[in-house]
Amino acid sequence: MSERILRLDKSGIPVEWLEWQVAATLYARGLVTWTLGAEIYRLHGGTSRMTGTRSLLSLHSIIACEGVACSHKRPAPPLTNRALFRRDQHLCLYCGKSFAENVLTRDHIVPTSRGGKDRWLNVVSACRRCNQRKGSHQLGEIGMQLLALPYVPNMAEYLALINSHRIRGDQMAFLRSQFGKESRLL
Repeated sequence: MSERILRLDKSGIPVEWLEWQVAATLYARGLVTWTLGAEIYRLHGGTSRMTGTRSLLSLHSIIACEGVACSHKRPAPPLTNRALFRRDQHLCLYCGKSFAENVLTRDHIVPTSRGGKDRWLNVVSACRRCNQRKGSHQLGEIGMQLLALPYVPNMAEYLALINSHRIRGDQMAFLRSQFGKESRLL
C-alpha cells in the first residue's frame, strides 16, 4: 500500500498528503466529514463480540476532515528545490533548455548579496552555466532575460508539485481545479 490520500479541510481546501495509516485513524475517530474519488483501500478489522460481524473501513483517495476552515490567507508553501524545479518544469529560465533535477540550480533574480530574499518570487531554476554567467549581477547589467516570471504556487499546486509522480487521476483533477491562473501546470 503506497498510494497517498489527499486531505482537505472541511471547506474543500487542500491541506496535505496522508499515508493510509493516518487516514484510517481519522476515519476511526470520526473526523472525516466527506469524501471524493475512488475507494483505494479496504481495511478489515476484528470481529465484534456483540454482533459477530467483522469491521470494514473503506478509505477514499480524497477526504475532508473536521476542523477549522481557514478563512484568512495562508502563508506561502515552503520553498524547496524539488518544488521549484517542478514549478519551472525542469527548464533553465535563462536559456530555455530542459535539465534533470540533479543538474539544475536555484538562482536568485536579485542576488542575496544585493539584498534579494530566498522567496518564491525571487528564485528560478537555472542550469549551472547560466547561474555562473549571471553570478551576483542584476539581469539588466549583463543583458540576460527571464523566459517566464516566477510566481508563488498555491497550496493545491504545491501539493501536486511535491507528489507529482504519485498522484491518482481523481486527485489531480481535484487539485487542478484549484490551481492559480498563473500556474504552468494547467
